[in-house]
Amino acid sequence: MGFFDGMRVLVTGGAGFVGSHLVDGLLDAGAIVTVYDNVSTGDARFLEGALCDVNCDLITGDLLSGEFLDEALHGKDMVFHWMANADVRHSAERPSHVLDMNLHATMVVLNYMRRQSVRRIAFASTGSVYGDVQLVPTPERAPMPIQNTIYGASKVASEALISAYAAQFDMEADIFRFAPMLGERYWHGHIFDFVKKLSANPETIEVLGDGSERKYSVYVKDAIHGVLLGVEFGLDRVGVFNICGDYSYSINESVNWVARQLHVQPKVTHTKQSWIGDNPNMYLDCSKLKALGWRPETSAQRAVFNTVTYLLQNPYLLERES
Repeated sequence: MGFFDGMRVLVTGGAGFVGSHLVDGLLDAGAIVTVYDNVSTGDARFLEGALCDVNCDLITGDLLSGEFLDEALHGKDMVFHWMANADVRHSAERPSHVLDMNLHATMVVLNYMRRQSVRRIAFASTGSVYGDVQLVPTPERAPMPIQNTIYGASKVASEALISAYAAQFDMEADIFRFAPMLGERYWHGHIFDFVKKLSANPETIEVLGDGSERKYSVYVKDAIHGVLLGVEFGLDRVGVFNICGDYSYSINESVNWVARQLHVQPKVTHTKQSWIGDNPNMYLDCSKLKALGWRPETSAQRAVFNTVTYLLQNPYLLERES
């Protein structure tokens, strides 16, 4: 019998890009899954397969108000808190909204967990908490510098809140700091932007920065495998795990990969400047998770290929704002 067999779990944000893959992974591992999502930024179509499983159900509710949250948490063994505003680039445009969706929502979940005597939480954080880091690759114990995005600050605060609840209310937590993720159901980020721009105008594309910036990402299914391992084998009351791919690529390389897949040869221009908080040094040290047997199995180029293929097969996603 596996660790997750028969485990009753709640996944907030389970209709999102990453959350829906987590739901799939938990079901495959034998868990009984309740998804809690208002489907405002997620997509119910991402759950079509999961909801055909007798062990999966969906509660549509507003997390900030706690709507139906007692019902959703009743009898659960664990919460995977994946709901968030994940827009790093534009977080400064609506800081109060980002704090509500990330920090306030986390506090609501923790308080309702206490009411329902649910003692364990897994939390989706981000490598952005390391800010403009100087120690590369960056381990979990690296000092956190001054934050350079509202998004990153909201995740630091959420991590701190979770740690405090674990200490004061006898709870356990697993915190996962992700590199940017790619894969099926992805609709947010630079690869999405490239596909959308080149689909609209295959002749030319403007790219932020100078194109030489290097990115580390992780394929979403590899990331979910890491989450499940961390939850099963993590030993700390508050465990923190980085999840990142092993291979970097330049922005120019990724533009070329996308262009080749779309069979176009655009003229590429560069703005020379990127957005505030875009960290070209986000290479996370994953030694802690690798010690549990995890390895990112999918190359960056393959992850990009799978992402673009999915977007081309589901063109409705290209109508969304990244």
